[in-house]
Amino acid sequence: METIVIDGSQMSGRQAAHQHLAERLSFPGYYGRNLDALYDLLSEREGPTRLLVRRRAALLDGLGEYGGALCRTLEDAGRANPGLEVVFSED
Repeated sequence: METIVIDGSQMSGRQAAHQHLAERLSFPGYYGRNLDALYDLLSEREGPTRLLVRRRAALLDGLGEYGGALCRTLEDAGRANPGLEVVFSED
């Protein structure tokens, strides 16, 4: 299983969050950099993947309400895609 680490401290704003996600997840250039596009790409991702989201508190601090929506989007994509495991960590 491939493990991809996402660092919540790198997400100080929406643009920075989607840039970090695009880089870490190797998203294609057409990635729409919004929550719908994030869900679509993750729910369709092939192969077993663990998405480890570190520093969740920093993500929520940096993004506020949007951070909560982003976390819910990741969780929803994990439920929709049996090959995707989403894990949150405070370290």
